[in-house]
Order: sequence, then C-alpha cells, then structure tokens
Amino acid sequence: GLSLDIGGGEEEAEDQRAALRWSTGAPGRKGGEEEEEEEEEEEEELPYPTLAPVVLLALTQTSPPRSWCLRAVCHPYPSLVSILAILLNCVTLGMFQPCGHTPFLLQALDDGIFVFFAGEMLVKMVALGVIGQSGYLGDTWNRLDFFIVIVGMLEYSLDGHNVSLSAIRTVRVLRPLRAINRVPSMRILVTLLLDTLPMLGNVLALCFFVFFIFGIVGVQLWAGLLRNRCFMGEDVKMKYNISFLNGYYRPDGTDDHPFICSTERENGMLRCSDVPRRRVGGTYCSLGAEEAHPEMGLRADEPVPCVNWYQYYNECRAGEVNPHKGAINFDNIGYAWIAIFQVITLEGWVDIMYYVMDAHSFYNFIYFIFLIIVSTHWHKLTYTFAYNQANEYLDIWAL
Repeated sequence: GLSLDIGGGEEEAEDQRAALRWSTGAPGRKGGEEEEEEEEEEEEELPYPTLAPVVLLALTQTSPPRSWCLRAVCHPYPSLVSILAILLNCVTLGMFQPCGHTPFLLQALDDGIFVFFAGEMLVKMVALGVIGQSGYLGDTWNRLDFFIVIVGMLEYSLDGHNVSLSAIRTVRVLRPLRAINRVPSMRILVTLLLDTLPMLGNVLALCFFVFFIFGIVGVQLWAGLLRNRCFMGEDVKMKYNISFLNGYYRPDGTDDHPFICSTERENGMLRCSDVPRRRVGGTYCSLGAEEAHPEMGLRADEPVPCVNWYQYYNECRAGEVNPHKGAINFDNIGYAWIAIFQVITLEGWVDIMYYVMDAHSFYNFIYFIFLIIVSTHWHKLTYTFAYNQANEYLDIWAL
C-alpha cells in the first residue's frame, strides 16, 4: 500500500509538470519550436522581408494598394521616368524668367513635374511606410525629396496672396539634386564626398590659423589706410567759388579707381603732390587761382585761362569710403579675411596690393607674395589629403 501511494504521487506530479509545460509552451520545447517555425514561415512568406509587414496602421504587403505601390517602386521603368522628369525640370528652371512673364507651356510643365514628384512621394510612403528605419523618412535623400515637395506645396498654397515667394522659390534649385538618389554611382560619389569632409577638419583648422595670422598682420599694418584721400583745404573752399569740384580728388569722377594717398608719417608710393593736373577740353591747366583774371569769376566753365584746381587737393587724410564700395579694407579682422580670401583666389589681388603699397610702403608686396605661396601649398595639401581618403574609402567599399 505504501508503494502504491508513492507510485500514485509520482504519477500526479508528472501530470502536473506536463500540464505546466503545455501551458507555458515548453513540453519538450516542442510547442515553442512550432511557434518559432510558424513565425519564420510567415516571414519567409512576405514578398519583401526587409520591409515593414504593416504600414499606415492597416496596409500589409499583400493588400492591393500597397502591393501596387511596391511593384511600382521596385520596377525599373518608374525610376527612368523620374530621371527624365528631373532632366526636364532642369530645362524648365533654365528657361525661367523671373523678370518677365512666364509662358503658359513652361508653367504647365513646371506644375506637371511638381505633381509627378508629389505623386512619387505618396507612392513611396504607401509602399515603404512613413517612419521607421525602413520607412520613407528613414533615408536622408528621401527626406530631401520630402522637403522639396512640402516647400512646393507651400508655394502653391500661398500663390495669389500678398506674400513674397522669392525665398520659397529658391528651393526649386534643389530639385536637380533628386537625381543623386536615382543614380547609384552618383550617390556613392556624393556619399564619399560627405564622409571625407569631417576628416578635413585638421586641414581647415590649419587654414583658419593661417588666415587669422595674416589677418592680424594686415589689421596692425593697414587699418584705416585705404580710406586715405587727397582733400582740399578749408581755406581754399572759403576763398574761391569751387562748389563744382568734389570734396576729394577722384581720378574719373567716381570711386571705381580711387587715388589712395600716403600721409607724411607713412612711406607710401603716392602723395597728394602726385595728383595730376586738371584737364579741360583736352588741355592741361597750369595756372593758379591767383593768376587767373578776376573778371573771369573763376567759374567752372571758364574757357581760357583754366585754373588747375587739382593742385589744391593737398591734404591727405582718412575719408569715409574704402575701395570697391567699402568691401576691401583691413579695418577689422572680418574685412581682413574677406581681402585675404580674394587674394588667395587670385582674382583682383593685384589691385589690393597696389592700394596697400600706395598708402603704406612699397615693400608690402612681400606680404601678398608670401600669402599666395602659402595658399597654393594649402590647396595642394587639401587635394592630396582628400584624394588619399577617397582611395581608402573606395578600397573599403571594394572589399
């Protein structure tokens, strides 16, 4: 009887353990394995396993709207049509005339291209979903397309209202960038370029350091000197009627080619004594104001004799205008960087050097020559570094 009780207790315990396994899905791991196998089979049955099974709360991969969009996205012909639309958009942007009336055909093409881009975005959102790693907005280039379409919608919604759309319409120039997302080779090159930019940080830091040193030197040497002009003395203005003359000497009556003089304490190449004689009707004037006849009245249109009024521009002092409408000067570090940048681009740097030499010293050419040599070597260093980094990335991608 004791043995039967023990046997009965063991049978009851075994039944309880079996019931526990069945309830937890672990009877010999058979139930759990079956569920895992069923899930794997369901995943294998998905037409696109890498994409989300359900998007927009209800659309599965096999539901008619999403299945149609998936086939359209994966088919090669819509991509070719998208590239053709981008090329056509480049043509319409090139033919756009902001100051004139836009032709009806050109406007209709632009509207049709925008509708195509918006429809393409909606199809991709239905096919891939909106958010998530595999969704439409999970890709950087898709976010660029989304931004372009949204700004276009904003432009059309504000059209007809009393709102300036010039800033919004400038976003149209980003439409050709959509071609990067369509051509794989171009996308690889752009990605490579963007990945190598952070690695140029040390080179850019060196460039900033060089600019800073040269800027400080320029500010210390030439701050305010490019404002120097040859003015006429107040005693001459009060004594004679010379209201027809400018306040300071201008070679051609404008400030396009200023006459920058050197003060007495500087050793520049131009002095106010170097101001050329006044010329009237092809004849150079040589008389002074005291030598002219009083009955002439010393008018501006005096025929003969003519007075060389330019000889009274004999006071070199700082004015209010720098060359090129105030853009070129070394009055502070910011403007000095602008001038340095123009010098290293080798566009108009000779004029800047001549201005400084006229106002300060002949030997200032050493500064500009040395700056060009340093900038040339910096360009070579940047090119070599970027080339080496690009080769390393290409080798990694090849592997």
